[in-house]
Amino acid sequence: MKRKNSQTIRDVLKGFFEENAELYEKMLEIRVQRGWGEILGPLILQYTRNIYIKNHVLYVSLTSSVLRSELILSREKLIRSLNEYAGSEVIHDIVIR
Repeated sequence: MKRKNSQTIRDVLKGFFEENAELYEKMLEIRVQRGWGEILGPLILQYTRNIYIKNHVLYVSLTSSVLRSELILSREKLIRSLNEYAGSEVIHDIVIR
């Protein structure tokens, strides 16, 4: 017996996130934060103290000044990679401290 008002999970989730855009945006931000460790690897994650997103800017605190200099030089590539990992344009800039 087939139900008349059945929907796919994809459609239900899409409708839910359209109604709760701020929740969807927060989920994408968390995905970017998780992507930092997965894209750059455990060695760089070891030198990462704090990471957060505010107003589409990713703020990262590092304990290594050499690593900080290297990542500043590859900032645009990092932005592209993290946004690609998240599947959406989540961050526009990275501030590395």
